[in-house]
Amino acid sequence: MDLQLAGRTALITGSSKGIGLSVAQWFAREGVHVCLVARSAEALQKEAAAIRETTGVKVETLAADLADAAARERVSRTFPEVDILVNNAGAVPGGNIHDVDEASWRAGWDLKVFGYVGLTRQYLKEMERRRSGVIINIIGLGGERLDATYIAGAMGNAGLMAFTRAIGGTSLDNGVRVVGVNPGPVLTDRVEVLGRKRAARLYGDENRWKESFARMPHGRPATCDEVAAMVVFLASDLCAYVSGTIVTIDGGLAHRGGMP
Repeated sequence: MDLQLAGRTALITGSSKGIGLSVAQWFAREGVHVCLVARSAEALQKEAAAIRETTGVKVETLAADLADAAARERVSRTFPEVDILVNNAGAVPGGNIHDVDEASWRAGWDLKVFGYVGLTRQYLKEMERRRSGVIINIIGLGGERLDATYIAGAMGNAGLMAFTRAIGGTSLDNGVRVVGVNPGPVLTDRVEVLGRKRAARLYGDENRWKESFARMPHGRPATCDEVAAMVVFLASDLCAYVSGTIVTIDGGLAHRGGMP
């Protein structure tokens, strides 16, 4: 489907792997020039080369730790002309209030919460000046399905949901849309790592990590492509009246008892 996005420029953070990489690939297949930002220069260069080869679009990269305010400023200086910003970089530690120490809590929030806020602050002003642009925050189901064993993530995601709705509620007055996507469990490297830890704790065998998927819709987590497809659709003009909204992609998990 041609979403008429060709020729636009999208900046995707956390785009060396997982959801961010899939989002970049989907945009590129729509003819969108992509700017990839993540911590690993080597991984970025490898994936950028693959995207160029398969799509022919312009691909630029920048290695940066978005937990650092100076690095976020460097991103906006390097890529000043962006039509679509996808905030995706972030990994907040799991655990209850006794498990997560203050340093780990702050580090997780510096990257995800303040990383999203900082880049939005920088790009929103320029988009409003042009009266054109879309900001998409990939947040997470933890902000809806509040879990004391993921307390730092629950708090951070709930805050980013409020942030997205509040900014997006008025941004359209200046020609800019701000929306969010809440993925539930998605089959990424991080989910596998967490799943192996859980299986080792529950069953004494980390190789049984996929058994926890049995109660999920379709008996599996979502794929990165299923999330990326929604992100690209939301960025298109077919969603011109969508702002301040958060789309949940969880197969209905938020509304069923006994979260897998």
